[in-house]
Amino acid sequence: MTTAPARPAHPSDTVENAAATPDQEQPYAELGLKVDEYQRIRDILGRRPTAAELAMYSVMWSEHCSYKSSKNHLRQFGDKTTDAMKEHLLVGIGENAGVVDIGDGWAVTFKVESHNHPSYVEPYQGAATGVGGIVRDIISMGARPVAVMDQLRFGAVDHPDTARVVHGVVSGVGGYGNSLGLPNIGGELVFDASYQGNPLVNALCLGVLRHEDIHLANASGAGNKVVLFGARTGGDGIGGASILASETFDDEKPSKRPSVQVGDPFMEKVLIECCLELYAARVVEGIQDLGAAGISCATSELASNGDGGMHVDLEHVLLRDPTLTAGEILMSESQERMMAVVRPDQLDAFLAITGKWDVETAVIGGVTGTGRLTIDHHGERIVDVDPKTVAHEGPVYDRPYARPAWQDGLNADTAAELARPTSAAELRGTVLELLASPNLASKAWVTNQYDRFVQGNTALAQPDDSGVVRVDEATGLGVALATDANGRYAKLDPYTGAQLALAEAYRNVATTGARPLAVTDCLNFGSPEHPDSMWQLVEAIRGLADACQTLEVPVTGGNVSLYNGTGEPGLIDSAIHPTPVVGVLGVLDDVADAVASGWTAPGQAVYLLGSTRAELDGSAWADVVHGHLGGLPPVVDLAAERRLASVLQNAARDDLVDSAHDLSEGGLAIALVESSLRFGVGVQVSLDELCARDGVTPFEALFSESTGRVLVAVPRSEEVRLADLCTARGVPALRLGETAEHCTPGAGAPVDKADHDHGPAVEVAGLFTLPLAEAREVHEATLPHYFG
Repeated sequence: MTTAPARPAHPSDTVENAAATPDQEQPYAELGLKVDEYQRIRDILGRRPTAAELAMYSVMWSEHCSYKSSKNHLRQFGDKTTDAMKEHLLVGIGENAGVVDIGDGWAVTFKVESHNHPSYVEPYQGAATGVGGIVRDIISMGARPVAVMDQLRFGAVDHPDTARVVHGVVSGVGGYGNSLGLPNIGGELVFDASYQGNPLVNALCLGVLRHEDIHLANASGAGNKVVLFGARTGGDGIGGASILASETFDDEKPSKRPSVQVGDPFMEKVLIECCLELYAARVVEGIQDLGAAGISCATSELASNGDGGMHVDLEHVLLRDPTLTAGEILMSESQERMMAVVRPDQLDAFLAITGKWDVETAVIGGVTGTGRLTIDHHGERIVDVDPKTVAHEGPVYDRPYARPAWQDGLNADTAAELARPTSAAELRGTVLELLASPNLASKAWVTNQYDRFVQGNTALAQPDDSGVVRVDEATGLGVALATDANGRYAKLDPYTGAQLALAEAYRNVATTGARPLAVTDCLNFGSPEHPDSMWQLVEAIRGLADACQTLEVPVTGGNVSLYNGTGEPGLIDSAIHPTPVVGVLGVLDDVADAVASGWTAPGQAVYLLGSTRAELDGSAWADVVHGHLGGLPPVVDLAAERRLASVLQNAARDDLVDSAHDLSEGGLAIALVESSLRFGVGVQVSLDELCARDGVTPFEALFSESTGRVLVAVPRSEEVRLADLCTARGVPALRLGETAEHCTPGAGAPVDKADHDHGPAVEVAGLFTLPLAEAREVHEATLPHYFG
């Protein structure tokens, strides 16, 4: 244990002084509190708050920490969770992360959170500490972190400021995750002008633990010690994410200029191993990571969740900067810190382990039976509050919301009148144009900066549809993870958009052969004080809750990120596209059976599972070719998604399919090319039967984004069994063609390639041939062109 150095006592605003000076002016507005919120604090305390209390309430009542605008609506996730959905749920909403039983005594914990505004102010550290924060959430549940994912959204690819943010964020995600030795197994990368000035950096972490190793965040047992360990507390991150993410971004306001946290991944790596040894020694009664709101959050939440109270002597906190005031110590969001509750008889064992790992540790207080959270600073009482009023009983708002005035016009502006390619050459050119577009181009420039296979348990990773990680080396038991969101769809209809995000992530997990089991979400929206954005949020929550109930996958936890907008209220472009990021976790009995997303060998039959409709509103084609957004998103058929998932799981178990790739952005055309590029195996297909069966044109067959569809490659010996399985489960199945090592150039192929290129290709009979060499060159050139 390290002892805090002696230093001069700061002049403190004590509880006694606060009671004696009720009229003293306080900077509540600069700390993000409204007039009525400040008055409510005074009413709770029966006096004005001390400076330290004001700091605590300001960060804990911030939007980022309290969910005061969304809490009433988020209750739907719990209200709509049925008993059947709870079957595998060990820890649900309300803890640092959800925990799910995956069998054989194993459990996994996973969660996604945002670090959006800090990543715009300081891209590298904002993204890096976003990864660090979500990893500590997973550690605090008692789990070993085993993988991370990132969901990134930036402004227009050619905007002068985009490169600054992209380079910083990608380097921050990779630099921190790689240093921790955690594989980055998947995610998203989207460019859209709506995110200019409001990039989205959502980070997900997955952890593994045994059932008996679950730890919760509560401080119980009077006399137990409160121990702070890890990095020292500094001035970096004072008010960081908690305040920065809780108002519309504005550089001019004092409250919008807190410092972004600075991360140290090597300290976090040591902290991971130290925590796991502490858990193994059974010397931790309760634990909480220090993220947003720092010590304010850890002390108030631990005390509020416990059965007594807590007392802290703040001068025992180890500091990097001895000039920090008490309020600054409480508000600091310095990284790589944890707070534990330890029994007195286990304290020496606890300190021996932290000493072994050279982790600085300080006993800063203890659990009491008073029901109060009290904090002294150099012997002076600076905090005396009911912790529940700080952590869990803050303001809750029923914000007004209404369907935007511009929504009907947006929905009426469909893609029906947009010019469409008609000739074979035009169709081929459209495929290439989409392949080269920033959102459909190869993400290798990003993912090659991440270590995807460290630890040796990664079975699948980008560019496969889901990341797959082995949990148990003896049996091969593992999990699949996918995250998805389409802000364009959610802009057209936030209720349906949220359901489409869930459906796509659910389908992506199912393509591997995994059984979808649980959900985490990160809801990124504009200002809740604007009725337009609040309506989008309310509708998305309602849609996601309804869809989770239908698919019987519970939401285990997540994050809400609001105030992502800088435009004039009431306009169609006032905020980012509403972006409900949905992560789905599934279970695989043996990751050796996981199905990849590309053709693995020539001579296999290619089947399209699902039906195609003429659904092009909000599509990649409308966006890339015409810069258009309008109409209504594709229809969601959750019953069909469940049937499709059942087919995919059974097909993987019985070795009926060698590859599976879902159809989403770019439709069938992009899925065919991506499946071919994955392992360099070509394909020859015909659209005639598809067009006849579903009543669509070749253009619609290629570029429609109808949901509930997957491409599979089937060994010829298993075609009958697959067809029987699909018939039995009510899933439409249509043979499109076969995988091929070499192409036979057909109509639409340029003459020179028809004469000279007989390598692997995507051939659509009667329309065009696209050699894979040409497709790969176009596909991989875009991001390096913009970012080097």
